[in-house]
Amino acid sequence: MTRSTNTEQRKMRVIGKDVLAHGVMAVRLADPDGGAVPTWEPGAHIDVIIDRSTVRQYSLCGDASDTTSLAIAVLREADGRGGSRWVHDSLQVGDLVAIAGPRNNFTLEPAQSYLFVAGGIGITPLLPMLRSAEVAGADWRLLYGGRTRTSMAFADELVARYPGRIELRPQDECGILDLPAALVAVPDGTGVYCCGPEPLLQAIENECLAHPNVRLYVERFAAKERPADAVDGSFEAELRRAGRTITVDAKESVLDAVLRSGVDAPFSCREGTCGTCETRVLEGVPEHRDSILTEDEQAENDCMMICVSRSCTAKLVLDL
Repeated sequence: MTRSTNTEQRKMRVIGKDVLAHGVMAVRLADPDGGAVPTWEPGAHIDVIIDRSTVRQYSLCGDASDTTSLAIAVLREADGRGGSRWVHDSLQVGDLVAIAGPRNNFTLEPAQSYLFVAGGIGITPLLPMLRSAEVAGADWRLLYGGRTRTSMAFADELVARYPGRIELRPQDECGILDLPAALVAVPDGTGVYCCGPEPLLQAIENECLAHPNVRLYVERFAAKERPADAVDGSFEAELRRAGRTITVDAKESVLDAVLRSGVDAPFSCREGTCGTCETRVLEGVPEHRDSILTEDEQAENDCMMICVSRSCTAKLVLDL
């Protein structure tokens, strides 16, 4: 999978803010001088920079061919860290807001057929993929679940736009998504794209083990749980371009140790979900704890997310 790593920051103006569903707010952003917005492809997200210590990632859910605005949809998370509440309660039409990106860790790969599976706000990165699959003439369908029908953003619009391709499954009416039934009849080579809460992602990963004929791609909004048997130890990290070797203590991340040494490195989420801090590994074997790299990419051991991943060897050599 190809990832884009654009970290350029810019100011954007809020030109629209609308309620999409219960607890879900749509926000449209445009260049304050009337210029074109950054180009992007389905699956991309932007960082919304609330302040120096608060940055949140939101998937772009508009039309990738629209050069005049960017669209995101934000779920209010009552038990979150405050970013969604700020978007819902404080951000106003006319405000300037800083963003970074777009970046893409969830690219749509060419296929003859697709199965898209969304849980709740996980519908957002899939919306541009549906448009792209439709334009390409691919065979596709969407299985979309949510807690209630009123909480499922874009549901009515999708059913009207793509008749016969959308299966809505509100949990209070239908129970949990029937993944075995959805996967049993898909053609060989089908691309399965899934985004939603962690239980859904774990369930589809487990179900796809019995379907080696499909290619599964998932995007996580939250970090994977830390392994129960994980033990953190100290190790050395040689920063090849900076010409120095540092010690990463057991209680700090590689990123924190790098910044502490005075070497600059890009970062955003600090959870291993956004891809901003991806760094090339020149020597040594990283211990991958991110939620982005596929198993095959992790096995190559040629890059790591330094905000969460650590080292299996006494020393890593990084391209920093």
